[in-house]
Amino acid sequence: QVQLVESGGGLVQPGGSLTLSCAASGFTFSNYAMNWYRQGAGKTRELVAAITRAGNSTIYADSVKGRFTISRDNAKNTLYLQMNNLKPEDTAVYYCNAPYRDSTTPRSLWGQGTQVTVSS
Repeated sequence: QVQLVESGGGLVQPGGSLTLSCAASGFTFSNYAMNWYRQGAGKTRELVAAITRAGNSTIYADSVKGRFTISRDNAKNTLYLQMNNLKPEDTAVYYCNAPYRDSTTPRSLWGQGTQVTVSS
């Protein structure tokens, strides 16, 4: 089946770092741009970062620019999000997303999410 699976979340102190991974399977990963979204408690889901198919261009939300880095390894079918200098406001469930759609995936493809908690 077509699937995205996030990993790497956890509890970290302010100023710390985490790297999230998203493993893709069941589709041609290199044919799709990829996105990281996050959703904090009681908040709407927001785009954190995006990367083109070949990984040659990226965009970031202003709130994470300079602290987060999105990357991908097409040979490994894996998307990454390196998060540095984490802040409490980064606390959220982080989701990877691909603009893949089929009859069973009408709203694009989402992973299950991984929790990131930044707290002292």
